Amino acid sequence: MNVKGLVFSGISCFFLLTSCATSKVQPKTITKVIRDTVIINSKTDKPEMTRAAKLENYKVTTDYYPSISQDERVRFLVLHYTAINTELSLKVLTQKDVSAHYLVNDYDDKQINLLVDETKRAWHAGVSKWKGLDNLNFSSIGIEIVNLGNNGTLNYQPYPDYQIKKVGELSRDIVNRYNILPFNVVGHADIAPGRKPDPGPLFPWKKLYTDYGVGAWYDDTDKYVFMQQYPWDTTSSIFITQVQTDLKKYGYEVPANGMIDTQTKNAIIAFQMHFRPEKYDGVVDAETWAILKALNKKYNP
Repeated sequence: MNVKGLVFSGISCFFLLTSCATSKVQPKTITKVIRDTVIINSKTDKPEMTRAAKLENYKVTTDYYPSISQDERVRFLVLHYTAINTELSLKVLTQKDVSAHYLVNDYDDKQINLLVDETKRAWHAGVSKWKGLDNLNFSSIGIEIVNLGNNGTLNYQPYPDYQIKKVGELSRDIVNRYNILPFNVVGHADIAPGRKPDPGPLFPWKKLYTDYGVGAWYDDTDKYVFMQQYPWDTTSSIFITQVQTDLKKYGYEVPANGMIDTQTKNAIIAFQMHFRPEKYDGVVDAETWAILKALNKKYNP
């Protein structure tokens, strides 16, 4: 079966993404025909696209395809903002040493750009770690969202509703197909605290959870209960070590040294931008502490 693949031509661009990004411009494309194989799944009797060896002297049989001993490569969904406009985002993500599987533009239209096949590794996460695993490029789908970010200031740009609808439907489709766990839907800031801030404090994580069933969110009742238990003496190494342990339990890469060092503070800021964006100063107040406890109770009992 022949399908059409798209190969983007090289056009020089001297803009770099600050995260791993208005006239509507598409990069020039060249059509190239590639060959794939369709086989019948012996267990479902349905056709499937596969990539397998094609040998001249031997037949690769699929009579027993597929084995039950397998799972999905994709375990994480990582959301980014591009920090540049749509035109430049398309150029950089297709012609530089950075990419993502999908680009969600900032136009009020019905289009989402596929840039890298989901079976392949896109270069979007960089140096990253989550749940004890590093180099998340190998095990994630990356979605870049066109948003100008903060331009080095504290003035982050909001996301229009029509854009979030695109992100929501795309994310829900990916999460459902790969059975991605709620706490493995993360932002670039979560997996690279201090190095990357995207998708920023104005990204509506709660809306993604409530409207599309994507990602994690805490229960308000649990948050209220934990707030009543806040110890208030937050300067002791015992308290700080417990906070570090809880952050690591949820997924963040932090030490357990009883000190609010740079790595720990960056993780707290990333956590607050995701779950308590009204105040993301790296200080573990009662609300931050209660939300962290509530999330671990719900997802990491």
